[in-house]
Amino acid sequence: MTRPPAPAAPETPRAPRSIVTPPGPAALEAHDLWVEYDGNPAVRGVTMRIPARHVVAIIGPSGCGKSTLLRCFNRMNDLVPGARVRGSVRFDGEEIYAPGVDPVEIRRRIGMVFQKPNPFPKSIYDNVAFGPRVNGYRGDLRALVERSLRRAALWDEVKDRLDDSALSLSGGQQQRLCIARALAVEPEVLLMDEPASALDPIATQKIEDLIYALKQEYTVVIVTHNMQQAARVADYTAFLHFGELVEYAPTQQLFTNPREPETEAYITGRFG
Repeated sequence: MTRPPAPAAPETPRAPRSIVTPPGPAALEAHDLWVEYDGNPAVRGVTMRIPARHVVAIIGPSGCGKSTLLRCFNRMNDLVPGARVRGSVRFDGEEIYAPGVDPVEIRRRIGMVFQKPNPFPKSIYDNVAFGPRVNGYRGDLRALVERSLRRAALWDEVKDRLDDSALSLSGGQQQRLCIARALAVEPEVLLMDEPASALDPIATQKIEDLIYALKQEYTVVIVTHNMQQAARVADYTAFLHFGELVEYAPTQQLFTNPREPETEAYITGRFG
């Protein structure tokens, strides 16, 4: 049976109809956020509030702007040739795109984990210690490495082999090592772009358990193509389509009682 085609892209962004404002303090707030690549819009007028110490998932079909939106939250799009960002992103109430704001400092405070594990060709210990060393950390570095590995649920598996190459770890272990490396610079927010898409089911379960545990101390924003994963780990879920934020709601509500026809069509598999 052939699926019906996905809805066509609107010529201009429509006014959002189902965007919640989560209660409590916000870690990040985007307002009328646009991103263009060489003049072509990839994110179109997104306004959303990400609550502190919660997990927010961003879902949507391929090419809808999920990863582009995620990269706005720590100015990673600054590194993409031809990218232009308009609008506002506030972190702890401060505008991160204001003149004079150091994007490197923003990326320290808002860490990122990518789709494919990317450990450095160094020892396990040196991978985790790298960021603190670069930032001039003056505390007990070995204790910081252990603490970061524990937070990433990896310590018990590597504590006797810290001098081994990080490349000797399994894919799932490498991804948790990259999470430990991000945590070692003591961020406040952790962005994750498809962190389990390249992993087997057992490794994926460990990453999901870790995401759930991390929200006790961190705000986590995860991009995922796996709707079941979003349903399992996220407190709030945002559905993006053609770069627009179509619906943003508590996760259970979005998956069981979506308010927008585009959301319902996507989560029921009619397109995407």
